[in-house]
Amino acid sequence: MLGNFLSVPLLFFLLGILAVFLKSDLEIPQPLPKFFSLFLLISIGLQGGYRLYKGGFSLHVLLVFFAGILLAIFITLYTFFILKLRLDTYNAAAIATSYGATLSPVVFISAGNLLDHIGVHYGGYMVAMLVLMESPAIILGLFLVSLFEGKKEKLSWGEIFSDAFLNGSVFLLIGTLVVGYLVGERGWKAMEPMFGNLFMPMLAFFLLDMGLVSARQMETIKPLAKRKLGYFLVAFAIFIPIVNAIIGALLAKLLGFNKGDAYMLSVLCASASYVAVPATFRISLPEANPSIYLTMSLGFTFPFNLIFGVPLYYSIINFIWG
Repeated sequence: MLGNFLSVPLLFFLLGILAVFLKSDLEIPQPLPKFFSLFLLISIGLQGGYRLYKGGFSLHVLLVFFAGILLAIFITLYTFFILKLRLDTYNAAAIATSYGATLSPVVFISAGNLLDHIGVHYGGYMVAMLVLMESPAIILGLFLVSLFEGKKEKLSWGEIFSDAFLNGSVFLLIGTLVVGYLVGERGWKAMEPMFGNLFMPMLAFFLLDMGLVSARQMETIKPLAKRKLGYFLVAFAIFIPIVNAIIGALLAKLLGFNKGDAYMLSVLCASASYVAVPATFRISLPEANPSIYLTMSLGFTFPFNLIFGVPLYYSIINFIWG
C-alpha cells in the first residue's frame, strides 16, 4: 500500500495541488494536456483489448458486463433522489449521472497498478466497463430530467445517444479496445515500446496537470458554503464513493467474482466521470451548473479516490473476502 501511495505519478499529482495552494505560476502549456489524455486512453484501450484477446469471452465476462450496467443504473437512480432533497432536478441529475458513470481513467489505472504491484490478476475486459457504465448513466440522467421537468420536447434523443456512445473519449476507448483485441499478441508487442514502456512517464505528466486543475476546481465551490450547501456537496463527493464501492464489492461477492475483478468493479463504482458527462450535459442540459458537478467529481472525488480510495477499496475487498 505504501508503494502505491508513494508512486511517482501520484506524487506528481500532489505536486500540482501544492503548486496551486502556494500560488505558484506553474502551467502545463496547451495542447499537451489533451495529448496526455489521448495517449492514456489509447494505452488503456490497447492493453485492455490485448488482455481480452488473451482471456477470451465467456459467460463470466458477460456476467461482469451485466453487473456493471446494473450498478450504473442503480447508482444514478438512488443518488438522484438523495440529491433532490437539496438541489433542483437539473443539478441533481447532472451530479447523479457523474457518479453513475465511471469514465475516470486515471483512478482505474492507479487501481490496476496496485493489483499488478501485489500480484493480483484482473480481466482485461474490465477496461470495457469504463464505457459500458458510462452511456446508460447519461441516458438515464437525461430521462430523469424529462420525467420530472417535462423537457421531452426540448431533448433530442438522437443527439443524446450520439453523445453517450460517440463522445470522443468513449469512442477512442471502444476503438482501441477493438484494435487491441484484433491485433492480438503480435500487434501489442509492436506497440508496447510506445504505449507500454512510456505509459508511466506520460501518466506522471498528466497527473501533474490534473493536480493543477483539481485544486483550482476546489475554489469554485466556496460560494456555496454560505448556504451550507457546499458542506453537503463536499460530504457527498467523499462518502458516496465509499458507499458505492461497498455496493459494487457486495454484488461482486454475490456473483462469485474473483478478488481482482471485484476490486476493479468497486473502483469503477466509486469513480465519477469528469470527461463524457460534462461534455454531454453542457450541450443537452445547460440548466445544470458545471461548476457544481464538475467540481465535485474532479475537485473532490477524483483526488480522494486517487490518494485514499484506491488502497481503501482494496481493504474493503479483503475484508469482504475474508
